[in-house]
Formats: sequence, C-alpha cells, structure tokens
Amino acid sequence: MDTKEILKKVRKIEIKTRRLSDHIFGGEYHSSFKGRGMTFSEVRQYQFGDDVRAIDWNVTARYNEPYIKIFEEERELTMMLLVDVSGSELFGTSTQFKKETVTEIAATLAFSATQNNDKVGLILFSDDIELFIPPKKGKSHVLRIIRELIEFKPKSTKTNIAGALKFLSSVMKKKAIVFMLSDFMDDDYEKTLKIAAKKHDLTGIRIYDKHDEEIPNLGMVPMLDSETGNVQLINTSANSVRTNYAKNAARLSAYYIGMFKRSGAGTINTRVDESYVKKLLGYFKHKGR
Repeated sequence: MDTKEILKKVRKIEIKTRRLSDHIFGGEYHSSFKGRGMTFSEVRQYQFGDDVRAIDWNVTARYNEPYIKIFEEERELTMMLLVDVSGSELFGTSTQFKKETVTEIAATLAFSATQNNDKVGLILFSDDIELFIPPKKGKSHVLRIIRELIEFKPKSTKTNIAGALKFLSSVMKKKAIVFMLSDFMDDDYEKTLKIAAKKHDLTGIRIYDKHDEEIPNLGMVPMLDSETGNVQLINTSANSVRTNYAKNAARLSAYYIGMFKRSGAGTINTRVDESYVKKLLGYFKHKGR
C-alpha cells in the first residue's frame, strides 16, 4: 500500500470515528472514567446547603464568617490501547475483516480520549510485543496511531495475551484506562490479567466473526491456520469436526468472560457484522452510573 492510499484510509477512518467520538462518546467517556482525584481550587463563602465538612476553619477564623474549600477533579488521564495483530485478526466472512473493526473502535476510543485532553498510547502485540508507542496528547499523535493500525505488518502470526499484559504492567507505572482489543483466541492469562486489572481500569473488547464460533457444512475444505501457517484439508461435513470446533470456540469465549469478570475488569463482545457503536455506548453508560 503506497503512502497516498494509506493517508486516504487514515482520513476516511478519521472522518467516521471523529464524528462518533464528537457526537456520541465524548460525554459518555468523560463520565465513565474519573480523574486521579480532587485538587484544591479556591475558597468561597459558605452557602446554605454546603457540606459543613468542607469548611476551611483557618479562613473562617480569619474573616469571622464561614468559608468552604472548593475542589475540582484532576481530569488528566492516560489511555492505553492493547491491540492484537496476530494472524486471526485478518479473518472475516461478513462485511469486513476483524482488523478493520478493531481499527475503527481503537480510533473512536482514541479521539474520545483526545477530546478530554487525555494522553493515548498504543501496544501492538502478537506472541511478542510488535510495537509500543508511548502515551502522548494531540490529534497528530492519534493519526499516527491510526496509521500504524492500518499499515503495520507483524513479524509473528501467533497470540500471547499474557505477554502483552505483562509488558503493559512493566511500562505503565501509574494507573491508566486500558482497552484490550482482540478475538481472545488464547488462554492461560489469568495471573497476568489479575495483576493488570488491579493496577489499571481495564476493559477487554472481543471482536469476532460468526465463523469463529461455527464452521458451515461445505464438505472437504483446505483451511489455513492463520496463526501457524499450516494448511489442512478439513471435512466440514463431519459432525464431530463442527462440534469440536464450536466447543473450543465456546471454551475460549467463556474463559475470556470468566477471567475478566473474576479479575474485576470489564468486557465488551461485538461481532464484525454488528454495530459496535451500540455496544460501546451501552458499556459507557452502564460504567458511568
């Protein structure tokens, strides 16, 4: 893909996702994720109904009338996007590849954070850390993130969610808002998930295709395992093949939901042919209550 075509794609995603973040997610994002705490702003005279616990007794004694302390939320936050770039993200049978949906969701979240003057960083992972972009503010930084999501070519096709979470914990010393975008076709990440979720405000966003969960009956079909590169001839007419495939998919999905819930992290599930806008908005509204 040449530079002109990449820039065209970046612009297209910017227009679509910027509109979503401006008109839909901006306020919901702000109310869903709180700042680091409250910082002192000023004092003012006590008014009927004010909390007496906020009275500044030193100023009150000086002026011989009650004054209270006013605090404001320290808003600045950091958002980290952990994005799975393994081979299975290039799968899709409906409207688009999983990777394209991942890019749109990540861009929407990044613009929502930028609208609130928060920093945004990016970690691209497979079974290794493929790319780390430290958190920064600004539109140009978000456009760089979108460009990497579109054009980045990973070295590996495999997945290691535990490794990505471990790297997150090592580079992010302070609490961050973390969105992990993947199809979560992996397991054995319970320990690192618990550590990351205890430190950060973590949400897993599972993006999947309908045929990640079941194989249609198409007879003998050559299939490429996108994460190993092996091609096998699969008899999709066999009930045992379709049943085992569905069971394994259900197991991984249940593991993802169960582990994230047990760790106190949030979860969003969206299929590539569904509206991720409704899923994100519903999650933000529920979280902001």
